[in-house]
Amino acid sequence: MFFSLGWHLNPSQNHPQQDEYFGTISIGTPAQEFTVVFDTGSSNLWVPSVFCSSPACRNHNRFNPAESSTFLSTNDTLFIAYGTGSMTGILGYDTVNVAGINVRNQIFGLAETEPGDFFYYTPFDGILGLAFPSIASSGATPVFDNMMMENLVDRNLFSVYLSRDSQAGSFVLFGAIDPYYTTRGISWIPLSAETYWQIAMESVSANGAPVACSSGCQAIVDTGTTLLAVPIRAYRTLMALLGASSSGEISCEAASNLPNLVFHIHGKEFPVPPRAYVLRSNGYCSLGLQGMDVPTEEGELWILGDVFIREYYVIFDRANNKVGLSQLP
Repeated sequence: MFFSLGWHLNPSQNHPQQDEYFGTISIGTPAQEFTVVFDTGSSNLWVPSVFCSSPACRNHNRFNPAESSTFLSTNDTLFIAYGTGSMTGILGYDTVNVAGINVRNQIFGLAETEPGDFFYYTPFDGILGLAFPSIASSGATPVFDNMMMENLVDRNLFSVYLSRDSQAGSFVLFGAIDPYYTTRGISWIPLSAETYWQIAMESVSANGAPVACSSGCQAIVDTGTTLLAVPIRAYRTLMALLGASSSGEISCEAASNLPNLVFHIHGKEFPVPPRAYVLRSNGYCSLGLQGMDVPTEEGELWILGDVFIREYYVIFDRANNKVGLSQLP
């Protein structure tokens, strides 16, 4: 099933051009509509509820269980902390419609608090997680797992295309691979952990020489992260190499001469050119990288966010626990 994603430009002080991709789903009978981020870096579905009085909730659509004839309540609570915000709430069951697919008795979170101001300013109401059940808060079954269990998709995979501008359509395709976007072939990469969509990287290079991750590291392919999140030590190395300030600022003139960042994964090279990782707005340029230490048992973790994903058609294959990457023109 094809699901079109909207595109939003979200300016911030350090990174003036932050793209966000989101789409509309519905919950309940009759349907109540919500805008959600399709996030391969988390596993829960949640939306604001009428029980929430946080400013972030009042600024968005809120689910009212009293208006749905198919809602089932529970006494279970939910807490989720993201890199940029958090929520608490309760769990309930209802019919969720995604891309025309009716998922009955889907467990989801009804937010009761959304502290801080991060979610207040977002153009989306909630989040639909597409990672593995093993990292779902409160043991909630993810939406795509229910799609698979109920045989609602032709194949146990979904694929993502994120456009580079607001004119072209982005999408999530549930249960299928669009051959139009795989004309350059698909490189299949086995997962190193079935939690996030986590893979092993051999190194990251520029100008033909390793510049980071030289003894190997881990990475997750995360549609819910806008930038490339890089371990702090590697981030400092890259900022110096690319001639940027510690906050990522760079002159637009210098940016035109930057090298490709090449990610070496499963014996193949996946380049990200400067036009992808340099963010431009109003004559101001910055690098689409952020420093972030996320320790894992397997070593330092990189987050390959939208800056990376926009260069590739990405297939998330649950049947074979692999990620497929096909370079876009």
